[in-house]
Amino acid sequence: MAETLRRVLNLGSAAGPGKNTAEAEPPLLLLGGPGSGKTALLFAAALEAAGEGRGPVLFLTRRPLQSLPRRTGPALEPLRLQKIRFQYPPSTRELLRLLCSAHEARGPAPSLLLLDGLEEYLVEDPGSQEAAYLAALLLDTAVHFSHRVGPGQGCGLIVALQTQEEGGDSGNALQLALLQRYFPAQCWLQPDAAGPGQCCLRASLEPGGLGPREEWWVTFQPDGEMTITRWPTQLVDTSSHKGSSSGGQP
Repeated sequence: MAETLRRVLNLGSAAGPGKNTAEAEPPLLLLGGPGSGKTALLFAAALEAAGEGRGPVLFLTRRPLQSLPRRTGPALEPLRLQKIRFQYPPSTRELLRLLCSAHEARGPAPSLLLLDGLEEYLVEDPGSQEAAYLAALLLDTAVHFSHRVGPGQGCGLIVALQTQEEGGDSGNALQLALLQRYFPAQCWLQPDAAGPGQCCLRASLEPGGLGPREEWWVTFQPDGEMTITRWPTQLVDTSSHKGSSSGGQP
């Protein structure tokens, strides 16, 4: 779902004509350390998808958002907010149960499936087998929704994962490498120089073979307002990103 996130980072404008539909796009893994703006970008992606005139957006997270991120790109229009369905599975077991029961759910199928805080569910069963099972079930659920939505539409999938500090647990590195096999498209958020009271990040989007890597500056002001500036066009070596296990530092 790199195109949805790209529109958010481009402040609502598509990168160009003839872009792939959600059905053709690979699932995306949003990676960054604590407080790197993953939830804000997920919410902005939800607002963007909710304004496309397709199905609702399913937003899964362990706990309710404490506040709505300010100026996340798409407007906080009531009609868009009404199309975002929040669900709060409190444990891995409940998350698995929710995903398995999605095949029996009635009503319009979601056009976008979002999961915030994947690491909070993986910590309960940190083995690679459990991570692979959860990732496969997320992909299977998105495929099922895509079949219900119909040809040419599809249901996208974006999952946010908190990365570890450099030199962290080797098990987390193996887990990340495994997840990257299921999520070929990735967006890395890494800290950048910031002014007083600001949080400045560098967002690097790799669309999983469907286009070149792109980058932006994302700045959060002290009041929570998010501003985005496109990184100057340049050729970037992506080899350091592939299979990175350095805790979110591409």
